[in-house]
Amino acid sequence: MRAVVTRVTSASVTVDGNVTGEIGTGLLVLLGIAPHDTADTAVRLADKVTGLRIFEDAQGKMNLNLAAVGGSLLIVPQFTLYADIKSRRPGFSGAARPEIAVPLYELVVKTCRDAGFHTETGVFGAHMKVASVNDGPVTILIDTDSMK
Repeated sequence: MRAVVTRVTSASVTVDGNVTGEIGTGLLVLLGIAPHDTADTAVRLADKVTGLRIFEDAQGKMNLNLAAVGGSLLIVPQFTLYADIKSRRPGFSGAARPEIAVPLYELVVKTCRDAGFHTETGVFGAHMKVASVNDGPVTILIDTDSMK
């Protein structure tokens, strides 16, 4: 799995003019899933994201995690994180097909919710408009293949 995690003061996702997910302080997570990803990968990624210490403490150091600041999550599926850009027109064969990706995406969301985090979502397969107010900006790239 690949995730682009951005610390935000607010973020939302809109589909066909309707807001499907919206948060205040927290993390916007753009999530890509590969064909070889598993349930274990999904749980490890959720744990990594929710445990990241990327919020500032009283001394201005990135030392606090999502729980410490009472933050929320907005998790948006994004197959384009597995784009092959060997040519000018990206290919997406590196992304998992929906029959693999949807259950794993839902497992990441469920794992975050089960850990007690308010978690909003995008809509898998929909054309979404994602808005965010980046805080910092702080943006972290996570690739579970490099976490082994």
